[in-house]
Amino acid sequence: MAGMFAFTIDCVDIATGWTEQRAVWGKGETDVVAKVKDIETSLPFPLLGFDSDNGSEFLNHHLLRHFTDRKHPVQFTRSRAYHKDDNAHVEQKNWTHVRQWLGYHRFDNPQVVPLLNELYTTEWRLFHNFFCPSVKLLKKDRVVSKTIKRYDTPKTPYQRVMESEDIPPGVKKELTDLFQTLNPFHLRKAIEKRLSKIFQLHCKNSR
Repeated sequence: MAGMFAFTIDCVDIATGWTEQRAVWGKGETDVVAKVKDIETSLPFPLLGFDSDNGSEFLNHHLLRHFTDRKHPVQFTRSRAYHKDDNAHVEQKNWTHVRQWLGYHRFDNPQVVPLLNELYTTEWRLFHNFFCPSVKLLKKDRVVSKTIKRYDTPKTPYQRVMESEDIPPGVKKELTDLFQTLNPFHLRKAIEKRLSKIFQLHCKNSR
């Protein structure tokens, strides 16, 4: 973990499962704040709360001011110390949306960061939010020594946004118009093309 390399900021909306990822070089506070701002502008709904882990890249005055010094402050909370399962939703997406695609490579070439962000802000977010369904836990029942979990019907984040009563009709129409222009096979092909370019640069730098 020594030295500088690329990190991915992974944000997940609990209600809809909508995800946004951004790459940063190292864990600099100002760069993290800039990418969090970018993520907030990309969300199809207003940000009401932000819950992070206990890393110094999030728990700092820069991010605190960003969320609190505004007309309608955003509630800023953090995980409990030594409780990694507090951010289970993010940990899940770290696996399905990052590790399964990028693996556990250490990207120590700063030129990879803009390439990752080009990917994250284009086909990546469209593919995962519009075409990748997931389930939500409805209830857990303890029966003797077993825990029985019950889930809802698999839905994409886009579907959950469309079903939400808190999303304005105008936003839903914009998302619907966008959805009708998308093809998951084309998005997947474009993602793989961008990933190939990223790994080529990474392998070239590793020699």
